[in-house]
Amino acid sequence: MASINLEMVRRAQNHLQGVVYQTPLQEFQEINQLLGGRIFFKLENLQRTGSFKLRGAYHRLCHLTPQERKAGVVAASAGNHGQGVALAADLVGTRSVVFMPEGASLPKVQATRAWGAEVRLVGESFDDAQAAALAWCQETGAAFIPAFDDPLVIAGQGTVGLELLDQRPDLDRVVVPVGGGGLIAGVAVAIKERYPHLKVVGVQAEGAAAMVASRAAGHPVEIADVHTIADGIAVRLPGALPTELVLRYVDDLVTVSDHDISRAILFFLERTKLVVEGAGAVGLAAFLAGKLPIDDRPTAVVVSGGNIDVTLLARIIERGLVEEGRQLRIATVLGDHPGQLSRLLALVAEAKANVLRVEHERWSPALEPNQSEVRLVLETQDRDHAARLVHALAAHGYAVHVIG
Repeated sequence: MASINLEMVRRAQNHLQGVVYQTPLQEFQEINQLLGGRIFFKLENLQRTGSFKLRGAYHRLCHLTPQERKAGVVAASAGNHGQGVALAADLVGTRSVVFMPEGASLPKVQATRAWGAEVRLVGESFDDAQAAALAWCQETGAAFIPAFDDPLVIAGQGTVGLELLDQRPDLDRVVVPVGGGGLIAGVAVAIKERYPHLKVVGVQAEGAAAMVASRAAGHPVEIADVHTIADGIAVRLPGALPTELVLRYVDDLVTVSDHDISRAILFFLERTKLVVEGAGAVGLAAFLAGKLPIDDRPTAVVVSGGNIDVTLLARIIERGLVEEGRQLRIATVLGDHPGQLSRLLALVAEAKANVLRVEHERWSPALEPNQSEVRLVLETQDRDHAARLVHALAAHGYAVHVIG
């Protein structure tokens, strides 16, 4: 497979003029004050289709031959690549079919269709969808558009790196999400061939750390299973060319847990007002989790996408509020006679907690005939406030069980 170089990335940037946005490189003072560093976020979640993927997809499709355009294109995707291919196909005037895992995010499926692709749901993972896409390619003659293992795709993704250097020439380090490796490979080529001293660091989800295993082995390694909320980087086998470029150019790789990723998604939402998907949040997650050192030298973090399922986002928000002590769930048993619930709620109000939900259960076999169980979901200020509330209820004779 042909490799790529800086000149290819520069040509890709010319092809992408007027097609993709030059996304902001944004500093958030609150984050830097918290972390004690100088971090700038490359907001590819604000890119057309909501991720960086249009860059590589369009660059690959604008090199189609007339015969290939007539036959159409096919791709496999967990969501973002599919949207990029769908829009790129529309822009160059060809038909697209995108294979996605059956469990793919519904908003990503709907968005891919909205951009004009025919979507087919197959298998449990990106790799299953890719096998189906390759079979379709053989059957129909459509041109296969790889998500990451293609020189033209990688060169297109590398334009993120060129923009970073133009926007912040004094950068000391760039932190990039890693799945199949196309983004970090392109960014690393663009950066290292201009400034070899500038550090390039990749971040993977712990449950999908195929590139970490591949870097350790010195060649692409397929892992048995992937499990992460960061569906955009949930890849079992990284690309051969991206792996080669990672081995040549990338300084370090670290991993973060889904808990770390969830925390970063909530942090982005609350502190910066940005909606960021799991793959896009891994860079911030690595800093919040202490996986990367922080100093006063400028660091850029690529926020690769913002296409998160709103139901997943709702679960992350709710769980995050519980972990921070801003939402408290408790259960207690009351005597089943008038006034008991109102007395309990009066104590909650006296403690300045807000009642979000009340569940009153009388018929559980675990209860005595003269008992009822009450479950409350309460809004509290922080962990200390929640602890004081539980203590106050216990002081009034309530056996309080905190529900995790």
